[in-house]
Amino acid sequence: MGGHGSIAVDLMLDCKGLACPMPIVKTKKAMGQIQPGQVVEVQATDRGSLADMKGWANTTGHHYLGTREEEGVLYHYLRKANPLEVKEEVAFPHTISSEGLHSMMKQSTVAILDVREPAEYAFGHIPGAISIPLGVLPERLSELKPNEELYVICRSGTRSDLACRLLAENGFTQVKNVVPGMAEWTGPIEQA
Repeated sequence: MGGHGSIAVDLMLDCKGLACPMPIVKTKKAMGQIQPGQVVEVQATDRGSLADMKGWANTTGHHYLGTREEEGVLYHYLRKANPLEVKEEVAFPHTISSEGLHSMMKQSTVAILDVREPAEYAFGHIPGAISIPLGVLPERLSELKPNEELYVICRSGTRSDLACRLLAENGFTQVKNVVPGMAEWTGPIEQA
């Protein structure tokens, strides 16, 4: 058993330098290598991984224990759930392609929610997109209109999937996840 500081872990996972969705992809795979009740430490430098880990753990039933940060590295700790606690991971069913959103933007004004981190948003976002990072979305739901059609985007579609589920659970009825997200966006962008 190893671990950063005083926290005992059963598996350490190095995701430093990887961007969304790779820390989650590697964490999912790592969970298959440990036993229920064991703890994995995920080392990441992607600021978005904080919200990703919390959201992913919440949707799968695994237990997000917490995160420590030291010298620009986030140390995430997750406990593998026992089989009775595990939830089946289901992608948000309502999606639109990046191309489809771009086509809609040519026809009318659409509400776009960008759930990436502030730095990601600053270096390139869809004009008019509202910036609310996934990690603060629960506290900022009141800034959005529950009955308005809302297109949610992130870098790859992972964080936006988690955001869409959160919005739907809170009464938002017309939410669509934009896949694959900004990573393959060919429409107009602006910088903050």
